[in-house]
Amino acid sequence: MPAEALTVPLWRRIDAWLTQPRSARSVVVWLSVYLALVANWPLWSELARIGGAPSVYLPTVALMTLLTICATVALLALSAWTRWMKPLWLVVVVVAAGAEHFMLSYHAVMDPSMLANAMQTDLHEARDLMSWRLLLRVLLVTALPAWVLWRMRIPPMGLLSQAWRNALLLLAALALAAGGALAMNRQLAPLMRNNVHLRYMINPPASLYSASAVALRPVFAHSRKLIPVTGGAALGASYAAQARPPLFLLVVGETARADHFGLNGYARDTTPQLAARKVLSWRDVHSCGTNTLASVPCMFSPLGKAGFEKRKDDYENLMDVLQAAGLAVFWIDNQPGGCKGVCDRIPHAFAADALDPAMKSALCDGDECLDDALLKDLDRRLAALPAERRSRGVVLAMHQMGSHGPAYYKRSSADTKRFLPECKTNALAECSHAELVNAFDNSIAYTDRFLGQAIDWLQAQSGRYDPALLYLSDHGESLGEYGLFLHGVPYGFAPEVQKHIPMVMWFGPHMRERGGLSQACMAAGLDQPLTHDNLYHTVLGLMDVKSPSYQVGLDALASCRGPVHDRGGDSRPTTSSPWALAPADRTPHSVASR
Repeated sequence: MPAEALTVPLWRRIDAWLTQPRSARSVVVWLSVYLALVANWPLWSELARIGGAPSVYLPTVALMTLLTICATVALLALSAWTRWMKPLWLVVVVVAAGAEHFMLSYHAVMDPSMLANAMQTDLHEARDLMSWRLLLRVLLVTALPAWVLWRMRIPPMGLLSQAWRNALLLLAALALAAGGALAMNRQLAPLMRNNVHLRYMINPPASLYSASAVALRPVFAHSRKLIPVTGGAALGASYAAQARPPLFLLVVGETARADHFGLNGYARDTTPQLAARKVLSWRDVHSCGTNTLASVPCMFSPLGKAGFEKRKDDYENLMDVLQAAGLAVFWIDNQPGGCKGVCDRIPHAFAADALDPAMKSALCDGDECLDDALLKDLDRRLAALPAERRSRGVVLAMHQMGSHGPAYYKRSSADTKRFLPECKTNALAECSHAELVNAFDNSIAYTDRFLGQAIDWLQAQSGRYDPALLYLSDHGESLGEYGLFLHGVPYGFAPEVQKHIPMVMWFGPHMRERGGLSQACMAAGLDQPLTHDNLYHTVLGLMDVKSPSYQVGLDALASCRGPVHDRGGDSRPTTSSPWALAPADRTPHSVASR
């Protein structure tokens, strides 16, 4: 090295080396190696956990590193053209850094359902996921490649020359990946077959694939039409001589776990208000999905989980049928993400819309409110419903904020925080497990008080209505079990705690008599296995609404009803019915999927 070169500062020598002309393909290879080594710690950790001894998992880690590099090179080879691709490459680095943060912090996986749910999250929900830890990790991962990409020179090249070189790079990456996979197929095949989630932890290919799948799905999907299921909907015989119309409150919970309800045997008394009101609590209920986007439309559908997931078109839902039968229906939402299409064709509003400024200041942080906002001004909302429909009966649906994470501490008011100290940050890794559980249990205690107040309001209407309440959550939550946090793990290998949900019912005495329901029979059946599949038919049965879509075999209360009114359906779907999309799959999915 010339003597004068030694006098040049090291950083200038590095900068001079970086600014030498390089092809876009060399940048792509360098970037792929960097991301494989820096942005895949969750994958390496999971492989180590699964593999046991280092002698077992280290070869697998080496192979997965090779496959990750090859997959990233293959993807980025499509962009290896000119220096104008630098912003796109930097975006890929930022995506990889963000994905690594969420996988490390919450043990999420970047599958299409997770990305679809994330894309439906609004700014208020997304704010709870933001933290200095996220910003720091993104800066640490992106700082070096950002500087390198800025300084690297990529000279122009002819289109044809660039194209065949890019194609060669793509083929070489695929061939190397195929060779490595074949060489270790004996170890790799069972690993990936038994641990499907690993394929969604390969960063950034998994994130890019899932995001693309969600973004492009509407482009390639056929034009979905709305299939009606309201034909034949009518009120049953009980309405002909009713002394009072029914008033049914259906509360859709959020992220509540059945095993954290004191009613279900949890060691902590998180549900004293519900216990005092002698509610019925079913102990073996499972959700349709592990995130709101999947569960809420599914639970209101006549298709059940299997049919809903196979559908090619959209279908009307439970709320449409109740409205078509002639009842007054209304949906009140306290989730910024809304009702996921369930309330599109019925009257609906957000809880915050009815609040006066003082109440909004007390209950809300921006547009995100405590669930008490759902109960404010209910008398006015009830009186505003059409009088003719109201005289027949009313169904109010409420969609809670519930125990939505990771900011569990925001889901309870100061006077319901009985379990202390609680985790007071959305960076869950900064809290002990006990603090995290305390914050979550406080949110359950708050839901308990909310439901108690809802029941009290219903009882106050008993002079004019026959009231009842049904509460069930959309899905559960992981609180660190198996190293997982939050929810949204693909259903097939999601832990039980993300699928096992609470379901609670309360009946005013007249409503129970109206339906000929035996209290003793219902109490004796609280351990029967139920799922979201049962909601549609149970509500139609309880409200005595006739519909060809009703199936008595999925009505959770049918066996406890006196002389059964004909609801206009059957226990078996027929091939001529739109909801008979998958006759072989109509068994409640808790039996088949657990």
